[in-house]
Amino acid sequence: MNSFADASRPTRVVIVDDHLMLRRGIAQILGENPAIAVVGEAAGGPDLMRLLRTDGADVVLLDIALNDRDGFDVLKQLRGEFPQVAVLMLSTYPESQFGVRALKSGASGYLNKGCSTEQLFDAIARVARGGLFVTPELAERLAFGVRSDTPASPLDSLSNREMQVLKLLASGHSVGDIARELSLSANTISTYRARLFEKLDIKNPVELVSFAARHQLVTL
Repeated sequence: MNSFADASRPTRVVIVDDHLMLRRGIAQILGENPAIAVVGEAAGGPDLMRLLRTDGADVVLLDIALNDRDGFDVLKQLRGEFPQVAVLMLSTYPESQFGVRALKSGASGYLNKGCSTEQLFDAIARVARGGLFVTPELAERLAFGVRSDTPASPLDSLSNREMQVLKLLASGHSVGDIARELSLSANTISTYRARLFEKLDIKNPVELVSFAARHQLVTL
């Protein structure tokens, strides 16, 4: 049995994912645990903020990739406006690439969407108590990160926005597409692309896609 923050009432959870079926699936799973109450669902950042301002929550399950905004942008806003709410980030991306980044950005934990039901319950219980949820894989990544003799990943030098642009470029989006999606100018996206090429020592778009595939950011 998982130990939740307050046994006198269920832990209030909001699910944030731009895919309706995934939200409903997660809500159905959480509904099996009487210690959890799903108090709302949101497709993106604006809906989430409205929910929290009116109803509140103890834990937010936040997808890392949303249609309207990057999950890390939403996380930053959450930490500024609702610092008392624990955020557990969910993603299909590997923990080795995004888990540490999520924790550094203020998340209380990071889970791959392929996790078990028990692992999800445990993660929610832990972050609801004010703790951090770290999987064994992520713990190993953190441990290697503090060793001075461990080579740093080239992705560690990228900002959250640069990571976002990298994923979109590698997925085949044009500069114009990305500019519209992120509500930025095409010149700004071109600048991010140039920084990526320089930081990652990439010469052309083919190398960029290959790099992203090697680091499990895209599937070829």
